Amino acid sequence: MKKQNIRKIKKSKLQNGFNPLQMLTCYDYQSAQMLNETPIDMILVGDSLGNVMLGYDTTIPVSLDEMLVFSKAVRRGAPDKFIVADLPFGTYATKKDGIKNAIKLFQQSQCEAVKLEGGHKKTLKLIRSLVETGVPVMGHLGLTPQSVHQLGGYYTHGKNKSSAELLIESAFELQKAGVFALVLECVTEDVANEITRNLSIPTIGIGSGPKTDGQVLVINDLLQMGKFTPPSFCKPMINLFELKKDLITKYCHDWNSVTENDEKPLHH
Repeated sequence: MKKQNIRKIKKSKLQNGFNPLQMLTCYDYQSAQMLNETPIDMILVGDSLGNVMLGYDTTIPVSLDEMLVFSKAVRRGAPDKFIVADLPFGTYATKKDGIKNAIKLFQQSQCEAVKLEGGHKKTLKLIRSLVETGVPVMGHLGLTPQSVHQLGGYYTHGKNKSSAELLIESAFELQKAGVFALVLECVTEDVANEITRNLSIPTIGIGSGPKTDGQVLVINDLLQMGKFTPPSFCKPMINLFELKKDLITKYCHDWNSVTENDEKPLHH
C-alpha cells in the first residue's frame, strides 16, 4: 500500500463510510516495524507515551526530548507510513516557543505532521504560522489530556448545549486555521457526527462514536499489552499482557525443571 500524504488524507473525506481512515498510536521501533507491514493509514506517536511507556499519571510530564526519542524510533520502524507526532505540554505555551519546538520535532523526527490540542485563539495563531512555514498540523478537540487538571478530569464532552456549540465553533476555527484533519476524543456521538458532516477535512474519532471519517486507538489498548483494563470505548482483540506473562512463567518453570534434572545423580 502506497504511503499516505496530506492530499490523500483530505480526499478520504469524500469516501467516508467506504474507506475510513485507520490510525493507531504507537511508541516503539518493533511495533512500528509490524505496523509498517499492515494496511494502517497513519501512526500517531502520542504524548500518551507518558502513561503507557513511562508510567506517568498524566501526559503533562512528557518532554520534547522524550517525544523526539520515541518519534525517531517509530520513524525508523515504519518508513512507509504517515506519522504524526504530538507536541507535549508546555512546548507551545507561547507562539514563539510553539514555532521553535514544532519545527524541531517535525524536522528531527522526520514525521509528516505534528498534533496540537485545543482551539484557543493563541493555538489558532500558532497553527496558521506553522502551516505557512510548511509544517502540517492535525487538530485535537474534546478530551484534551494535557488540560486534564484545568478540565477537572476525564469525561465526555458536548453533553450540554454550550459545550456542544463551543466544540462545533472550535472545529470550524481549526479548519479555517489550516489543520488537515481533526481528532475528536470523547465527544458525544451527536456532536461528533455534526462536526464530521459539516467540515471539509477528515475527523478522526476516539471514543466519539463510529461515524467519524476515521478512528484512532492506542495499539497497547487494542492488544491489551498493559496490566490495566483499557478505556471502555476500546474492546481489546486479545490480552497480550496475560499471554506474555503465561509464556514467561512457563519458560521459568521449564528452565527450573531442566536445572533440577541436570542436578540429579545419574542411576546405573
